[in-house]
Amino acid sequence: MQKLCDLKCAACQGGVDPLKGEAIDEYHHQVPQWSVVDEHHLKRTFKFKDFVGALDFVNRVGAVAEEQGHHPNISFTWGRVAIEVFTHKIDGLHANDFILAAKIDRLQSTD
Repeated sequence: MQKLCDLKCAACQGGVDPLKGEAIDEYHHQVPQWSVVDEHHLKRTFKFKDFVGALDFVNRVGAVAEEQGHHPNISFTWGRVAIEVFTHKIDGLHANDFILAAKIDRLQSTD
């Protein structure tokens, strides 16, 4: 399988089934720090030394999300950023969610 962080999210128009079971496992091994919650969404919390670091990370995640056309749920506070990713059109997980998670992981590794 190609590295997820090297792929680009493809527009999901719906009409496909969300990933389940082994299909999720095939992608999840490339983003093991993300939790798969109820086979519905991915979730990860990132920690930072201060508010400014967390805000900078949120802005960089936002730029990648906009570039990919795939937008996660983001919440942040002093020193912490929580991100949840799923595909709204299918109300579940799609390959795009794992691609975005991998790209976010790559951002975090540059800190």
